[in-house]
Order: sequence, then structure tokens, then C-alpha cells
Amino acid sequence: MLLLALPLLVACAVSPSYYSQAAGGQFEIWRKARSIPEVLADPAIAPELKQRLVLANEIRRFASRELALPDNASFHSYAELSRSYVVWNVFAQEPLSIKPKEWCLPVAGCVAYLGYFAEAEARAHADKLRGEGLDVYVSGVPAYSTLGWFADPVLSTFIRWPETELARLIFHELAHQIVYVKDDSEFNESFAAAVEEAGIRRWLAQPGKAALAPGFEQAQRMRADFAELVLRYRGELERLYASSLTDAEKLAAKHQTLVRLQQDYARIKTERWSGFNGYDRWFGQEINNATLASVGLYKRWLPAFTAMLARNDDDLPRFFAEVRTLAEKTPEERRRVLASLSAPSAQAAR
Repeated sequence: MLLLALPLLVACAVSPSYYSQAAGGQFEIWRKARSIPEVLADPAIAPELKQRLVLANEIRRFASRELALPDNASFHSYAELSRSYVVWNVFAQEPLSIKPKEWCLPVAGCVAYLGYFAEAEARAHADKLRGEGLDVYVSGVPAYSTLGWFADPVLSTFIRWPETELARLIFHELAHQIVYVKDDSEFNESFAAAVEEAGIRRWLAQPGKAALAPGFEQAQRMRADFAELVLRYRGELERLYASSLTDAEKLAAKHQTLVRLQQDYARIKTERWSGFNGYDRWFGQEINNATLASVGLYKRWLPAFTAMLARNDDDLPRFFAEVRTLAEKTPEERRRVLASLSAPSAQAAR
């Protein structure tokens, strides 16, 4: 099992200690996982946790029954971890490039982040990358997918999330088991984001869920505002880096661009969000190319996949079939199709 797990978690050309922490972190989760029925039958478990696990069970059944997501052993067990996140992902980029540094894994392909089960080790690796002159970002992650190779458990890192957020996460991680393209993180994460959004809308359409809808729609509007803001400034930086300015001039303009990003965020928070400060923590850290890329992974092709689902009449099995066909194309062909679906004319036709 150790040999099977390593290709999913470990990048090529990394130190032996990385292999050790990856294997140890995955084994910790396996060791702590208990079937949800067993946890529910344990009198020592708090009633509040049992209620959340019952809800997770309902979401899991809905995912397979109504969304055509895999009906397997994932999310039928529970693991209590003694930390806020299950892993910490490290992103890195050149200071004058929007192309992320990639780490290549034997099974999962090349991905735009490297995950550590211990925050201290993630930050130590981030410091090493900073020493190489790269823009770096460390992000705590509540869940990850083993792509169907193993049964992913429900984790303490997200079980207490609000109902809509819990459902979104489960739908998202199961979507990775439907389609996964090696070497294309933006494709994979944007596809899973589209599935989670379609899934949560169907979840909220059930009887008794109407009271959750206003809060979800408000959160969706803020997510959309946040993504549009970040991707707009990322596009501005892309054009800057491709310009004929000197590197020194580009670095100075980059700084001013990121200052304007912060100013725009403050304006949106006041004018559109009535002072909602849920994104203050994100904007309170160092904003650089790597920070912006972490958002682009999940959002760049989301409009394209949303349009593709719409043209399949919101029929998820048909949508999945088209995405599988698209996944078999070359990277250039995939990007061309997704770019055409993301175009304003394609969005207006929806």
C-alpha cells in the first residue's frame, strides 16, 4: 500500500524526507479513519459531530444518486485530525511570470503545487524557494483527492463547515474521480469547481433547503467578485510581463499593480459586500504571482465548463462524457475549446 500511495503524493526529484512525510501523512489518515456507522454508534462521540456525520452521509448518497458521481467507498469513513488543515500546498513562480512552477508526479502528472502534511515542513520548503528568488505562497487545504485509488474519508478539517460548503467540497473531490488530466491543473480544478456549483444548486432545490439559498447566492456573488478581481489583475500582470519594459520597470509596475488590487478589494468590500471581511485574511498576506495563481487554478476555465454543462441541458452524465472526450485532446486543443466557450459571445448565448 505504501508503494501504491507514493506515486499519488510524491513529486519527482525531491528529497527522501519528502517521501517519508508524504507516506507518513497518508498512513496517519488511514490509521485514524473509522467507518461512519461505527462513529455514530460510539457513545463517546459528541452529538454535534454525529449530526454532522449524518449530514455528510446524506450529501454522499445524493452525490451518487443525483449527480452521477462515483458510488464507491470514498467519504463513508471519518478521521479526526489534530490540526486545522490536512495538508499545506506550496505554490511558486518566477517574479515576472504567471506560469506556475510545476512538480511532476508519476501518476497524477505535473501539478502546480507541492503538498506537505506538516505546516512547518511546507513553510521550510517555501523559504528555500524564496531563497531561489521565486514568488511563493503556502495555502492550508482542508481536503484532497486520491483520484479514486483509495477511499478518501470525511475529515475533521471540514466536517463542521456550513452545510452548503460541506456539500460543495464533497462534490468537488468526487468530481476528480470522474475526469483527471495529467499535467493540467487548471483543467482539473475548474472542472471540479463547475461540478460542485451544479451539485450545490441541485442540493438546495430539494424540499426543506430553501432557507439556505439566500446565503448561498450571496456567497456565490462574492466568490464571483473575488475571482473576477483576481483574474483581471492576473491578466494585467501577464500583459505587463510580456511587454518590452526592462525587468526593473516591470518589477516597479508589478508593485503598483498589486497596490491597486488591494485598493480595488477595499472598494468592493465597501460598495458591494456591505463590509463583509471574509477575504481579509487572503488579502492580508503577501500577494504575488503564486498567490494569484492559486485562484486561477480553480477559476480560469470555470465559465467554459459552466457553458458546456448548459449546452448539455444540465445533464451531468452527458456533460461528463463531453469532458472526457475533451480530456483526450492535446493541451492546445483543450485550451482552444475552453477559450471559445469562455468568450463573451458563448456566455451570452447561454
